[in-house]
Order: sequence, then structure tokens, then C-alpha cells
Amino acid sequence: MTQKFPIPFGKEATLKNGLKIHYHEAGGGAPVVFLHGSGPGASGYSNFKGNYPEFAEAGWRTIVPDLPGYGLSSKPEDAEYVLDFFVDALHQFLQAIGVTRCTLVGNSLGGAIAIKYALDFPADIAGLILMAPGGVEERETYFQMEGIQKMVALFAGRQLDAPTMRGLMSLLVHDPALLTDALIAERVGVCDTQPTTVLSTMRVPNMTERLHELPCPVLGFWGTDDRFNPVSGVMKLMQHCRDARFLLVNRCGHWVMVEHRDTFNRMCLDFLSELKEQQ
Repeated sequence: MTQKFPIPFGKEATLKNGLKIHYHEAGGGAPVVFLHGSGPGASGYSNFKGNYPEFAEAGWRTIVPDLPGYGLSSKPEDAEYVLDFFVDALHQFLQAIGVTRCTLVGNSLGGAIAIKYALDFPADIAGLILMAPGGVEERETYFQMEGIQKMVALFAGRQLDAPTMRGLMSLLVHDPALLTDALIAERVGVCDTQPTTVLSTMRVPNMTERLHELPCPVLGFWGTDDRFNPVSGVMKLMQHCRDARFLLVNRCGHWVMVEHRDTFNRMCLDFLSELKEQQ
């Protein structure tokens, strides 16, 4: 009997610590690694399926892993899902697949991981592309956001079937028409396999005071209707980073790369071309 997956199966890498990381890969050239956000049912595929194929067609090696605890990757129940846990797993993953230098594309939690990775391994990162990244506010600030409050409550109570998942994800986007039945099914299918510790143990420190240490250029995006990460965070990045530019998009929630896909893809590819010329 063929095993049924909630998302398409791509490749799998086994880390030195024993974790298995599932990922999709396409294209060739300089590597671009996509890091998805947190939340019930999240995966690299559900976040970036409308983006990474265009990057691959434009001549980039696109790599879209599922973070530990998400997608089709290992989900240890006894892990502490803190920021350094994800950074270490990403480092081991990139070593396992032979990537020594890349550009990181990170949304929400993935953005926080990208920032911390660039701080820990600055020589390995050519540039950062961030979409409403975490890690620039105190935890209490995030937990005042409507989306975070509802996400934590529903996931802790294991109340996420298709209707409740759709209700939660309607807070992610400005236009709920973007939430297809297929997307909801992907998220519910993954959510059913996740331990509650994925969110209950997650801790992301406020890295604002270290942003000036980032040596690489930063391109960023933020929706002004974001109900998960406050848009005021954009000014912290602009004020502290050495080299940063951000696009603010109205009528847009937490998923710029989904809600304004064409603009996102075009600006990212232009940014990647600039990085290539500078190297």
C-alpha cells in the first residue's frame, strides 16, 4: 500500500544528530534556502510552492526544507523547540547536502532562524530575504497579537480540523480566497502529526540589539495588516541593519510571498542578481 503524504514527498537528509529533514529541491546554480514559519501544519511546500519554482527557472538552486517538528521532517516530542535548536538543525542540514554558502529566505520563525544563522555563521550567508521575521520583539509583544493567541489556543487544545484550520489561516491573509481546499488539507494533514511541544516549548529571543552585526545585505517585506508579527518591527530592522531595504504592502497579512507572489518573486530575483554581481 502506497503511503499517503499530506504534501508531495521530495528528498530526505539524515543529520548527525539522527533527525531526518525532508526537503524539496529544484534548479541549479548558487543556493537559495527557503525557511518557512511556525504554526500548526506548516511546511516549506505550503509556504513557498508558488515561489521556489520561479527561482529555479531563473537559474538558482532552490532548497526548501521542512524544519524539525514540521512538514514531513522528524518531530521529536522531547525536543526543546528553541531558536538555537533550529539553527543547529539547519547548519547540520546544509552540511549534509553540501551547501557551504547561500542566501536565506525566511518567513516569520524562518526569518528569525535566518537572522540568527547569519549572526552565527556570517561567512556562510550571501544575503537575507525576510518576510515579517520573528526575533525583533519581546515574547510578550507577539503574544498580544490576535493570530498568535488563537494559534496557540487551538493547537494546545488539538482543535484543528479543516473548518477551524481555515478560520485560523484566515488571520494569516488579507484575502481568504487564497485559502484553497488543497492548502487547508495540507496543513491539517501535517498538524495531525505534530506534538504540542512544537509550540509550547518554542522560544525566540529579541535580537534587535545584534542586528547591526549582520554583515550581509537584507531585503525585507511586511504586510501592514499582519496579525501575527507587528509591522512596527520593520523599523527596528531598518534602524539597526547596516544594509537593508523593506517593502511595506497594504491589504496584506503575514504571507507576502503568497498574497503578492509576483511582486515578491520579481524583487527577490532582482536582489539575488545584485548579490551575484557583487561577488
